[in-house]
Amino acid sequence: METVILGSGIAGISAGYHLKNAVIFEKDSDWGGLCANFTVDGFRFDKFVHFTFAEDEYIANLFEESSPTYAHPSFSRNYYKGYWLKHPAQNNLAPLTSSEKVKIIDDFVNRTKGRPLKPVEEISDYEEWLRVQYGDYFAENFPIRYTGKYWGTEAKELETKWVGSRMYCPDLKQMLRGAFEVQEENFYYTEFMKYPKKGGFRSILDNCRKDLDIRFNKEAVKIDTISKIVTFSDNTKYQYNRLISSLPLPEIVNMLDNVPDEVISAAKNLRHTSGYMVSLGFRRSDVAKDLWFYIYDEDILASRVYSPNLKSPDNVPSGCSSLQAEIFFDCKAQIPDKETVLQNTIEKLAGMGLFREDEIVVKDIRFEKYANVTFYKNIYKNRECVLKYLDKLGIESIGRFGKWEYFWSHQAFNDGARVYEKINQYL
Repeated sequence: METVILGSGIAGISAGYHLKNAVIFEKDSDWGGLCANFTVDGFRFDKFVHFTFAEDEYIANLFEESSPTYAHPSFSRNYYKGYWLKHPAQNNLAPLTSSEKVKIIDDFVNRTKGRPLKPVEEISDYEEWLRVQYGDYFAENFPIRYTGKYWGTEAKELETKWVGSRMYCPDLKQMLRGAFEVQEENFYYTEFMKYPKKGGFRSILDNCRKDLDIRFNKEAVKIDTISKIVTFSDNTKYQYNRLISSLPLPEIVNMLDNVPDEVISAAKNLRHTSGYMVSLGFRRSDVAKDLWFYIYDEDILASRVYSPNLKSPDNVPSGCSSLQAEIFFDCKAQIPDKETVLQNTIEKLAGMGLFREDEIVVKDIRFEKYANVTFYKNIYKNRECVLKYLDKLGIESIGRFGKWEYFWSHQAFNDGARVYEKINQYL
């Protein structure tokens, strides 16, 4: 019997690389999970936007040795009512009208008036957190709108522990300076975003993946934790000694028998987003102007757009450029059909002046059931309930959806690596 890993995403690859003697089962015909990519007529697209900015020297070196990277300055922009603002918008207001600047700054100065005085770290309601940090007008027109588009829910339904350094909080001087002039300073949470020069994002894992035993088209459907047997959709079975799973927690719970009601309920109440990727290729080299940008207008379904060719020219044929838009929905929402999403995305991006529709030579739309973890207020209680139960059964969960955590790529990789330490302390 061997150690079995379910899923060949970044956490599964990391676990397999560090354990050395595991077999990985992957339901798809290729490896990489959300870090995988696909190619259409010579245009390569990742599954959603990916960069690495690992600070851990061990992980950063592993990635770089596997595939040398470009280090892109972390500059991006925001599209709002026809205006383009540098990111973060809250202290880069220069392009806006004087009227909107006054409303934003006035609300910022008076943002705590009439509100109970308590430390911002004690605010558990994300909408309240946004209003206290930025004032009502900015909160309502920028991050609250974006929350509806990116998370598929209202800001008041989210808690705040996930925010961390993701949202920049300027002081009044920074906000005023950014209202009068375009600032050169980078206020993003990391100075550089790194991306492989060749092979798409997943090539940072090439060296780790190289000698692994990955068996494709093997979708796990049942797990017998007493006999330690995994059954797959093709009716084959495999016995394990240890089981490591990077599969989404609700999916793994559905594979088990005799699960307590409270665990079933907790798994069902874990929320996530699903997402479309609209990928476009152009026989022009200059369509993409930004590495990535955010869209606040609610009539535009896309919340974020990035450029594969600016990440690396290896992602497109010579003389070409590309864009990929991300459109997200709550997992329990009514999700529009592909044609509706594709048409809205193309028409609206063209209406923003990015391209003409007749310049498109590649158009592709794909759907992913699991895009990101949603931090509803009951997430921690439900997550702990499921993880404790799986641990009791001897199932080690790893990665973004295995830990149900807002992991960046290097964090998911590190989570897979920790399995080696956990397993070997008992040997």
